[in-house]
Amino acid sequence: MAVKKKTSAGAPPAPVLSPRALGRATLERQLLLRRTAMSAKDTVAHLVGLQAQNTKPPYYQLLARLQGFWPAELAALMESREVVRLPTLRSTIHTHTADDALHLRLLVQPALDRELASFRKRLPGVDLDRLRELTRAHVEEAPRTPKQIRERLLTEWPDADPLALTLAARCVLPLVQVTPRGVWGRSGAVTLTTAEHWLGRAAEAAPDLEATVLRYLGAFGPASVKDMQTWAGLTRLREVFERLRPRLVTFRDEHGAELFDLPDAPRPAEDTPAPPRFLPEFDNVLLGHADRTRVIPPHLKGLNGVGNQTYGSVLVDGFLAAVWRLETPREAPALVTVQELRPLTAAERDALTDEAVDLLAAMTTAPGHDVRFAPFVDLGR
Repeated sequence: MAVKKKTSAGAPPAPVLSPRALGRATLERQLLLRRTAMSAKDTVAHLVGLQAQNTKPPYYQLLARLQGFWPAELAALMESREVVRLPTLRSTIHTHTADDALHLRLLVQPALDRELASFRKRLPGVDLDRLRELTRAHVEEAPRTPKQIRERLLTEWPDADPLALTLAARCVLPLVQVTPRGVWGRSGAVTLTTAEHWLGRAAEAAPDLEATVLRYLGAFGPASVKDMQTWAGLTRLREVFERLRPRLVTFRDEHGAELFDLPDAPRPAEDTPAPPRFLPEFDNVLLGHADRTRVIPPHLKGLNGVGNQTYGSVLVDGFLAAVWRLETPREAPALVTVQELRPLTAAERDALTDEAVDLLAAMTTAPGHDVRFAPFVDLGR
């Protein structure tokens, strides 16, 4: 619900948006209030990438958002090199369209530079320009595993920390994970080459930070400067938002933080129905803001993950309410186990069961399906 907040004399009051109102706006833009007929490629672009620390989550992210999605659609895009996997936002692996892989990787270079600076002391005597040159030549001759890259660089700098050499290569070059890695139904070790070599072209223009802010708001807004900085892993974005201020509208959250948004972006009423959704680990709707209360109730903060491991998350009425896991034993029914973070009603369980059955039908070839509910137990123990 938007309410008016008093401001100084002469200034119009800024509407205040509740966590539920913010959540409904973000879920609408994340295609989670209703599934859309958009193509997988257009969805990857609209969402400014899919978190892909593991290989399967991008497929489940699309399943939660698209009508009639089958994994083969994204797999075909991977194999045709229309989408690729590489470190970008927050220095983590994302699945991006080819254009975004080239441009966003340039945009987030400052974050990768900070990461590199954090372990630079482990690279005594290493010339980064030379490291970039050697790595590029090595991986463009043929895709290489991290071990092969490390071994090549150690011939030049035998006293350097081996892992730091590999991480440095990742920071100074846009290294994509080549297929079959990331292709549904196939397996493959992490094997790397440069984005330019894999895609057959380089970025045609310098990255446009203002355009990226507008895209972020279109997929995650309304949002604060800090929200976008958290999503991108960048700093010092305030001046970019200030340049865009005449083109944006502003709100406040319940704590007084200023939120920016596109004037014509959808902001549904906070009582808009939100259907249940099964999201994979690391879905960006759960990671795309500094203040995540629009989708994660404060009393459930941290319960969908331990350390760097995040469980699959279940949204009920637009908020985190459970975690889930999928088991696909051979010659036995596939099983979805839903572990409740709060008590679910009978109607909520019925709706989740229907959603889980659809998930199992689309994502498994098991000879049967089963859905079970259980109290929450830390899956990391």
